[in-house]
Amino acid sequence: MKDHLLEVNPKENIIIKGAKLHNLKDVSVVIPRNKLVVITGLSGSGKSSLAFDTLFAEGQRRYVESLSSYARQFLGRLDKPQVDYIKGIAPAIAIEQKVNSTNPRSTVGTSTEIYDYLKLLYARIGKTISPKSGQEVKKDTVTDVVNQVKKFDLKTKLLLLAPIELDAKKDFKKKLEILQQQGFSRLKLGNEVIRIDDVDAKIQATKSFSIVVDRVVVKDDEDFYNRLADAIQNAFYEGKGRLYLENLEKDKTYEFSNKFELDGMQFLEPNVHFFSFNNPYGACPKCEGYGDVIGVDEELVVPNTKLSVFQEAIYPWRGEKLQWYKDQLIEKASFFDFPIHKPYFQLSEEQKQVLWEGNKYITGIYEFFEEVESKAYKIQNRVLLSRYRGKTKCGQCKGKRLRKEANYVKVGGKSISGLVDLPIDQLASFFSQLELSENDYKIAKRLLLEIKNRLQFLMDVGLSYLSLNRKSNSLSGGESQRINLATSLGSSLVGSMYILDEPSIGLHAKDNERLIYVLKKLRDLGNTVIVVEHDEELMKAADQIIDIGPEAGTFGGEVVAEGNYNEILRQNSLTAKYLNESLAIEVPKKRRKSTRYIQINGARENNLKDIDVKVPLGVLTCITGVSGSGKSTLVKNLLYPIAMKACGNYGIKAGQHDGHEGKFNHLEAVEYIDQNPIGKSSRSNPVTYVKAYDEIRKLFSEQKLAKLNRFQPKHFSFNVTGGRCEKCEGEGEITIEMQFMADVHLVCDACHGKRFQDNVLEVKFESQSIHDVLSMTVDNAIDFFEHHQQNKITKRLQPLQDVGLGYVSLGQSSSTLSGGEAQRIKLASFLSKGSRAENTLFIFDEPTTGLHFHDIKKLLKSFDALLENGHSIVVIEHNIDLIKCADQIIDIGPEGGEQGGNLVAKGTPEEIVKQAKGYTHKYLAEKLKS
Repeated sequence: MKDHLLEVNPKENIIIKGAKLHNLKDVSVVIPRNKLVVITGLSGSGKSSLAFDTLFAEGQRRYVESLSSYARQFLGRLDKPQVDYIKGIAPAIAIEQKVNSTNPRSTVGTSTEIYDYLKLLYARIGKTISPKSGQEVKKDTVTDVVNQVKKFDLKTKLLLLAPIELDAKKDFKKKLEILQQQGFSRLKLGNEVIRIDDVDAKIQATKSFSIVVDRVVVKDDEDFYNRLADAIQNAFYEGKGRLYLENLEKDKTYEFSNKFELDGMQFLEPNVHFFSFNNPYGACPKCEGYGDVIGVDEELVVPNTKLSVFQEAIYPWRGEKLQWYKDQLIEKASFFDFPIHKPYFQLSEEQKQVLWEGNKYITGIYEFFEEVESKAYKIQNRVLLSRYRGKTKCGQCKGKRLRKEANYVKVGGKSISGLVDLPIDQLASFFSQLELSENDYKIAKRLLLEIKNRLQFLMDVGLSYLSLNRKSNSLSGGESQRINLATSLGSSLVGSMYILDEPSIGLHAKDNERLIYVLKKLRDLGNTVIVVEHDEELMKAADQIIDIGPEAGTFGGEVVAEGNYNEILRQNSLTAKYLNESLAIEVPKKRRKSTRYIQINGARENNLKDIDVKVPLGVLTCITGVSGSGKSTLVKNLLYPIAMKACGNYGIKAGQHDGHEGKFNHLEAVEYIDQNPIGKSSRSNPVTYVKAYDEIRKLFSEQKLAKLNRFQPKHFSFNVTGGRCEKCEGEGEITIEMQFMADVHLVCDACHGKRFQDNVLEVKFESQSIHDVLSMTVDNAIDFFEHHQQNKITKRLQPLQDVGLGYVSLGQSSSTLSGGEAQRIKLASFLSKGSRAENTLFIFDEPTTGLHFHDIKKLLKSFDALLENGHSIVVIEHNIDLIKCADQIIDIGPEGGEQGGNLVAKGTPEEIVKQAKGYTHKYLAEKLKS
């Protein structure tokens, strides 16, 4: 049979023939090059298998083959994807959802390369300003002296002098002998030039004089200036960095110094390492460039920022003895105009600085703790110190990570430390208004272009609220992915293949438009952009959509629809049905009402603006708002710890707020279900997490052959020694750590990925070994165990199917699960426990991550089941399909960062639309209308 794909031009298309990996059923597909292509379909239908495990893996393998034979020896066993052939492939770059960096030194600035350009900018055109006089520190060069000579009239007589300073040990007469041996013949003592031979030994020995390096008559020829330059160099050397140029005709002396000093201070000359906190030369010596140290924790010293100094806001200054420090502050406050009745959180930065660092009138908090530390031999002082110790901002560099001398170097009046804490939109505004001299602009032109472009890309992907000093490991998966996207845009690669994993995660619908603009920009540069995505707006913007299905797991793995958005609408796949609205996520006919609630008053943690928020219980509540508006702060730092405390768990400290109240005394448990992996070990998997594996191991240990071999349930575990393959320790694969690229995972050659020893694999239940069972999807396993009346196992697995994870293999490693899948496995484990605790508050962080419309429908059913059992659900969410089904919405914003943190609107979805405040209402109105 003729292969029709042979007629497709591989210069214009990427051709995949016969992809069979995981659940892909011999898929053949043509992807147009230099287009924006969306691969969609149900969760587990095979989208990632096609995009990442086939297309990207082949791109990476071909790259490895292009390396030297030395590099290839470490990667010789890199497996070929299970595919007949792939043609027309370009160099592949994968941008995944994972937060890649665990390095505490990595920041937004370093990972986007903006900080590298900033370091260069400051090293090249930075002006060192003296903190004493505010004058620019300059050093004179040979050229500066020559230029001064050129200003004089021809035939002007000059003296080039080098000042000599003798220390107490140096003998005047001996120094003269040395100078004579060096070829100098004259010196200047006071106003008189004398030959060294004529210096009377009886002259009182002097400790300072000048030697005449050269006598100059100004000429206008090249040889004269070449000779003069050598003499100047010599004068600088003999004068230890200083020289005098004396105009004999006008009796005027000009002083030059090639030392970098001013106001009696010696300054360091700027270079790139001077501004690097990853280099010992530039890093703050106290925190070594980390920005934080173990010290006095501000949050422990001032636990309630609503209180004033008078109301004992400073916790250690209470009690009979230590109250003296508070009293002296109250007594002396009028001398330096300190507001003792003002709440701590309203104090200005300068007032807080006085409080912590003290002044001539009062002892500051730092000095107080130093006093306590100096008497640490007393047990009560050691106890006091331990009570207020914690990870805190470095006092020396104020968290900026650089040595203090780096702050003397300014560009546009600002130091590099002054820029890294600014939000990206303010930083972009600083550079757009920066005025430079013509010479500086020539030097910095290219650097400024790169900095401005990269800042613009970060704003385009909706990250204008971040600062360059923000730690990379504190970012969410969506933020991390968008930073990688902005970095890729900044590098301006052409002819590459970008494969993105749901870049719309963590983005409000408002920011989605900007993301689409960025992806189109990446495409227009001449790249193929392939996006695994469920977002409707992104599908509308795509040049081509490839829909994988028809369902998930073993029922997926086929291309069910192809074409642009309008062509997909006319087809019959599940995606098409939701897009053309023949299927829909129904808006609830009736919204649930709540009588129970948690009221948080005066929330002001991070960027929250002293807001009062009432969170209803017993209903589905959605917390909405743009990225960085303060949703996670409200839920994770305030609601969660307050609710935990109500349940008798005091382990987590609540963020800054005035207090809380409400009807929540009967709350029995709180479950925070985030997108972190379900287990720390790569051996953890869904079947162990929902406790179904205990029953399966027990079942296998009861088989005849197992009893003959005296196998216990532990022999069927890959977590302990006994039955597991010891070469890969039950992992099924061996990880090769690569020094120069991502680690490579290879199938274990001892057990061939089966995880167990051969004698354990010989034990079968209904002709299925333990490996065969672990390879089953949840759907298949439920059918199999139901058929063989293993109800205990089926009961444990059922919740996984209920939350839409029927396609996941029982033994799939937790490290390969997406954030959304990990979250739904956690939800399934709670459902499997039944109503273990009545009145549980479930908090979800973006549960729709990685979910198709059809899966969101299943998720909402699981939510309904929890609510019917009397539980409460609070969801941080951007997905409008889920938000429209909420009983109550709390919208935070209106923008991200400093412009966020306000309560924009609250109420039912219909009430939010009527209030018409912020951004969410606009997108919600469209959904409710349709």
